[in-house]
Amino acid sequence: MAVSHHSSIVMLILLVLFAVIHSGGAALRQRAEARIGARAWRLLFASASIPSAVVVIGWFLAHRYDGIRLWNLQGVPGMVPLVWIGTAVSFLFLYPATYNLLEIPAVLKPQVRLYATGIIRISRHPQAIGQILWCITHALWIGSSFMLVTCFGLVAHHLFAVWHGDRRLQERFGAAFNDLKANTSVLPFRAVIDGRQQLDWREFLRPAQLGILIAVGVFWWAHRFIPTAAAMVRNSALEILLS
Repeated sequence: MAVSHHSSIVMLILLVLFAVIHSGGAALRQRAEARIGARAWRLLFASASIPSAVVVIGWFLAHRYDGIRLWNLQGVPGMVPLVWIGTAVSFLFLYPATYNLLEIPAVLKPQVRLYATGIIRISRHPQAIGQILWCITHALWIGSSFMLVTCFGLVAHHLFAVWHGDRRLQERFGAAFNDLKANTSVLPFRAVIDGRQQLDWREFLRPAQLGILIAVGVFWWAHRFIPTAAAMVRNSALEILLS
């Protein structure tokens, strides 16, 4: 049990470090781009953010069943399709940044934009909604105390990012962002239900969305290798500790 508690504490520390790098980098973006340029800052930010995300994912895979097993719903009829459908939908919310793929490695100059179409009509902060949905589906499937700790850290970071993102966009775009905020909602479909938005499904027919669906299929296929990958992470961590 001590090892289980230890892994949960480490997970929280890793999530805090990732949040500092990711949200801190977002806060510094405007000033950093003015000093070293948008491309250089994107590469510097990615060189810190991506490895920290890989570490978090690796630790999660290796320890996802640590702690107390609070529930086990894996044998409940319909649970497998529910988890996969929920996860697929969460990815459609999580990765709207893939609309500008060439800006991620700074092949094209990275830019900050105001989006008012597509998934933004459903939620102004789709990544937060996607992360919460991912946490719900995976918590249902795994049911461990470690998973709940992970979900707490991830959701807390994304709730902060909702406030932080609105604040940064308001400072950068002023009245234009205020108009966007008035006509959108954080809660999914709230602006649609109360008449501030009207969905146009043609806006969702983009190559990036097809790419996300293909990625979901790849993840489904690759899940069979997770136990092996998790064991490799555990063994590597033990070797580092014992060396």
